[in-house]
Amino acid sequence: MPDRDGRRPGDTVVEGNDPHPREHTEDLPSASLHAVSSGSLLATAIAGATAMAVAMGFGRFSYTPILPAMMADAGLSPAEAGLIASANFVGYLAGAVLAAYGWANGHERRIGVAALAATALLLGVMGFAASVLAFGLIRFLAGLASAFAMVFVSGIVLGEGLRARSEHVASVHFGGVGFGIALSSIVVWTAPLAGVGDLSDSHGHWFAGALVALAGTALVAVLLPESGTATEAGRPEAPLFWTRPLTVVTLTYGFFGFGYVITATFLVAMAREAGGGEFLAWLLTGASAALSVQLWRFAVPRFGLAGVYAIGLLVEAAGLVLAVSLPGSLAPLVGGLMLGLTFMMITAYGLQIGRRLAPESPRRALAFMTATFGVGQIIGPLAAGWLAEWTGSFTLPTLVAAFVLLVCGGVVVLERRGINAALAAPHP
Repeated sequence: MPDRDGRRPGDTVVEGNDPHPREHTEDLPSASLHAVSSGSLLATAIAGATAMAVAMGFGRFSYTPILPAMMADAGLSPAEAGLIASANFVGYLAGAVLAAYGWANGHERRIGVAALAATALLLGVMGFAASVLAFGLIRFLAGLASAFAMVFVSGIVLGEGLRARSEHVASVHFGGVGFGIALSSIVVWTAPLAGVGDLSDSHGHWFAGALVALAGTALVAVLLPESGTATEAGRPEAPLFWTRPLTVVTLTYGFFGFGYVITATFLVAMAREAGGGEFLAWLLTGASAALSVQLWRFAVPRFGLAGVYAIGLLVEAAGLVLAVSLPGSLAPLVGGLMLGLTFMMITAYGLQIGRRLAPESPRRALAFMTATFGVGQIIGPLAAGWLAEWTGSFTLPTLVAAFVLLVCGGVVVLERRGINAALAAPHP
């Protein structure tokens, strides 16, 4: 029986801090409640993790371990490498903006799976390209596909997890990005053993990644459920209402996109520049990212979602400084570890905060936050590539990124009480 506050035995309540608030399930039809059974939740979580591994771990981040071989094969300069990376992020921004509108209502699952299939295809096409223009065009389209997958698949998976009051679905879902990053490093390292090129052959690396992404897409097509809410089934969302907490989180999330992406793009090149350990650094980044969201959950009851979000920004800033200040090959290893431990947690909790601050427009909030993130990502590689070419190393651009993250973390610390209060406020 519920108590006088409406709680039932077994409910866990942490005032202002619970990252997965209880939904009003009494308003859901019985079919919806059945859809969030434990078996279907596991399938949904696996589908989400696999989709993130394909769209983000391979579609976006496999560029990082392949980049040194690409630079050697095609004679790319750091500025050209940054330009190609930014083309991907321009596509990501375009996809996020397009996803904010209602044209996809009722078709989210179909579009999400199609975006994953396009990601696999475009990975393979990269293996045939040889010019900066071709690389940039393909990476632009890959960014568009990854944004569609991120917004539409995440909307389905996170919605199922929230309706089931599950604390684990989001962790597994976003952990798929780290799994994909780690797997992309393994694929690049082992492709020669399978007879797909050699360690210096970027074409073979792209082909191998495409095959893995195609297999992941097939798994998602089998496991991903249909959209489950009334809005997802075809009713448009309400316009987004910009409160102060939502504005602060959205803007800092965009600057986070600038700060993290410099190391996320050039870490392997930095490791090679430092004397080795490039594949281990990227593997460590992915493995720690896969566990990070689950690990940081234990800090949420003490600091609240906004507090943990701020701490993540500050820790990542410190990691970037260490990535260019420690001696030899230790620097990229420590930098990769601290990047992995923070960037997916910041992404996951940032999007959760945005979604909860806009309960009547969750998909629009996801799309706008993804768009601001995309703007930061576009500027980051361009600025880093130019500064690296000007100074002859990645030290200055990395320190600039660390400063930006430090400022973002400080702003969120100052606004933390207001953000947590808004998160704790009852929804209509």
